Amino acid sequence: MLFIATGAVGAVAVGSVAWPLISQMNPDASTIAAGAPIEVDLSAIAEGAIVTVKWRGKPIFVRHRTPKEIKEAQDVQLAQLPDPQTDAQRVKKPEWLVVIGVCTHLGCIPLGHQGEYEGWFCPCHGSAYDTSGRIRKGPAPKNLEVPSYAFTSDTKLTIG
Repeated sequence: MLFIATGAVGAVAVGSVAWPLISQMNPDASTIAAGAPIEVDLSAIAEGAIVTVKWRGKPIFVRHRTPKEIKEAQDVQLAQLPDPQTDAQRVKKPEWLVVIGVCTHLGCIPLGHQGEYEGWFCPCHGSAYDTSGRIRKGPAPKNLEVPSYAFTSDTKLTIG
């Protein structure tokens, strides 16, 4: 009986020492939260406005496009685009554009409602994006990336 009791106490002691060492290898709460989906309230975004939210440490541009911006984006000839994608391939609802706000050239943050195409303009090296986030001019090789997102209601958007 004495050997069993001694062995049980020893096992508990080893477990109580090992548990904190193993537990400290888990990511902390802020790291876990950074990858979690975020919700955006669309009712607060006026037509023509761009809102920037942060997801996974990156800026996400949510743009409430006007009918004029939608038409311009849809009328672009694919042959004019360095990275051809139709507007329909980039949006789930025509009035809402959701893109990761990082220039595909060197990772700068483009400025909204600027540039030749009234989309985004990266002042660092001159890349210009249209109202669908497609590269139109400059050294950037690709369009602004579209993150995974879903509309959970008419006024709610979930990114991630």
